[in-house]
Amino acid sequence: MKRLLLTFFVLSSVLNPGIAQKEITLEDIWSYYSFYHNSVPGFNFLNDGKHYTRLERNKVQQYDLTNGKFVATILDANSIKEESFTGTMEGYSYSADESKILIHSQTEPIYRHSSRSNYHIYDRSNQSIMLLHPEGKQMYATFDPSAKKVAYVYQNNLFYKDLGSGEITQVTSDGETNKIINGALDWVYEEEFSFAQGFQWSPTGRYLAFYHFDESEVKEFTMTHYHNGLYPDYETFKYPKVGENNSIVNIHIYDLETGKTVTADIGEEIDQYIPRIKWTQTPGQLCVYRLNRHQNDIDLLLTDAQSGTSKVLLNEKNDFYIADMVLDNIRFLKDGKHFIWTSEQDGWHHIYLYDMGGKLVRQITEGEWEVTDFYGVDEKNGTLFYQAAERSALERQLFSIGLDGKNKKGIAVDKGVNSAQFSSTFDYYVLNNSSFNAPPTYTVFDRKGNQVRVIEDNVRVKQSQKQYNVSKGEFFSFKTSEDVELNGWMIKPPNFKENRQYPVFMYVYGGPGSQTAKDQWLGQNYWWFQHLAQQGYIVASVDNRGTGGRGEAFKKSTYLNLGKYETTDQIEAAKYLGSLPYTDANRVGIFGWSYGGYMSSLCILKGSDVFKAAIAVAPVTNWRWYDTIYTERFMRTEKENPNGYWENSPINFADRLEGSYLLVHGNGDDNVHFQHTAEMANALIKANKQYDTYFYPNRNHGIYGDNARLHLYTKMTQFLHSNLRGPVADIGPESEEVERPIDAPIPKEKPLTEGKLKKKKVFKKKKA
Repeated sequence: MKRLLLTFFVLSSVLNPGIAQKEITLEDIWSYYSFYHNSVPGFNFLNDGKHYTRLERNKVQQYDLTNGKFVATILDANSIKEESFTGTMEGYSYSADESKILIHSQTEPIYRHSSRSNYHIYDRSNQSIMLLHPEGKQMYATFDPSAKKVAYVYQNNLFYKDLGSGEITQVTSDGETNKIINGALDWVYEEEFSFAQGFQWSPTGRYLAFYHFDESEVKEFTMTHYHNGLYPDYETFKYPKVGENNSIVNIHIYDLETGKTVTADIGEEIDQYIPRIKWTQTPGQLCVYRLNRHQNDIDLLLTDAQSGTSKVLLNEKNDFYIADMVLDNIRFLKDGKHFIWTSEQDGWHHIYLYDMGGKLVRQITEGEWEVTDFYGVDEKNGTLFYQAAERSALERQLFSIGLDGKNKKGIAVDKGVNSAQFSSTFDYYVLNNSSFNAPPTYTVFDRKGNQVRVIEDNVRVKQSQKQYNVSKGEFFSFKTSEDVELNGWMIKPPNFKENRQYPVFMYVYGGPGSQTAKDQWLGQNYWWFQHLAQQGYIVASVDNRGTGGRGEAFKKSTYLNLGKYETTDQIEAAKYLGSLPYTDANRVGIFGWSYGGYMSSLCILKGSDVFKAAIAVAPVTNWRWYDTIYTERFMRTEKENPNGYWENSPINFADRLEGSYLLVHGNGDDNVHFQHTAEMANALIKANKQYDTYFYPNRNHGIYGDNARLHLYTKMTQFLHSNLRGPVADIGPESEEVERPIDAPIPKEKPLTEGKLKKKKVFKKKKA
């Protein structure tokens, strides 16, 4: 009977090729990028709010947003005849009046946000081009509001150039590598406060406010790079680890009219942070954020640019910590009398209106749900635009609301995750909608909510989903033994049968404020998870306590104990998944990257009776080796919280390892240092525990370049097959259908070839 059914199946496939399904291969995902979805890059909206420009084929091209039609070529870099210009434009930015363009070329990335470039200024009126600086690459070149000057950083000093005379003025002269930084940020500020440019022009262009870092007392970290030379290269930079000295940071204000510099009064305390500066609408008035080292007490200071004197505009304290998501949401309104501020002061992240005396005027949004993004204020019409997890932590919707807190409207409430970019006048917006099972669609809408046109619908990816027989992701929730409800998703094999027991593969991140259980497209990992499902795995992910979208109490419940409750929840999730009638509780594995690698490590060590295998990529293995700002925000210092550090660092539990453990790291990781994996290996060796390890020379936290992604995912897949896949276990009546057993040999794949690798990280802004 089985042979007859097999013959019938083969004949049916030949006679009806439309029903044949392709199998996803790792090369499809990580070498050919066959399933890569099209995204729409950020729009450079022009001042009229209707047109935008893009960099295409070395040209700045103008388009009409409403119909997508080409309008004009603003700048053709191919036609530039200038000896100092290489001929290739890698980026550009406009002056405020759009009369001039800054051209970026030969860009050299440094860390997560920082880079150096050669800059040229293009004058649209006479089509002339000017080299910004004659010596070496510069950082963060920025027009002043009048487009008459450009400020920039060169060799840790701040400069500006007068575009009329060509004269260059050096504002600072004490800059020195690994000692003094002017106008840029040190490593830990850039990584943990998520910005890199450390200066701002005042609205009139008279003043330059800039950061001054003295990192003399910050200890150094050295990475080793191998480039086929006789000796390796060494990269040394300042990296403050938990409890160690941070840079001493001051804010200076330079007056272009007098040539004098004053220092902002930020108090006598030097062991603190200045996470943002921003000019107000009042001439010569700078707002300086002052945050204590514990990051639970923030002041907004109003500083006078002439004298440097400061007064407190607003103070906010928190029982846990001030969330970093509030830092970029301040808006000083053009009336000069009010500002917008976002806060978690009522237990949920919401939007507030204050006057310039620091008095609360009103809470604009409220309810037991989170504002998850703030897009800005259309002051002409008195309307705010924001994103929220109002319907569910799994989804995101877009809303508008009046400054008076009235007339709230849902402007994008379709299922899944909605996000948007608004034009400069708020007359149009580009909506990005995706779900777990559907790739992003980009659509233009007008102010009234009318659909104007679809820019990208990723129909090719949707066709691939049909051709490759993907399984539909399903969301679920369950309650733990501590009565905590957790959300998750699951992908079942395409040929799923209720009467079979499948191995379970869990994906985890789990860090503060993050989410993996969200109804949003997963990008490349979606296809890897589908590949594993085709190989016979149940793939799942669960958001533990500490994750976002569910209010302050849920997110900050892990304070001082990072890893404790998260691990408990993931172990309970594994038990729940293993208890389902179609899963095998003896074959549960877990994988995570960065904070997720930290979590997968803790899970297999503290949950050794639950997890059979774990993969940890770039994991933190002891919090004392990570940086000050991130770790102390959630854990304080090791001296203040010794038990929190000891009980929640994987290195202290190496002797508990029972299952199979794959440890992966790039030794060029400037974020989570290779030290974490090296010391974890030492602990495992000391405990006489066997483990697998892969390291990637010169690769940073993202591990990419020269086939690294394909190489890594091949290893991880083979590791899972070796340690989780087993024979099919029937728990019901025997099925007569012919299927390839889970432990059958995998069809031989094509030889690994070097595909064109797109340098895009799978994990955006992953914290340790």
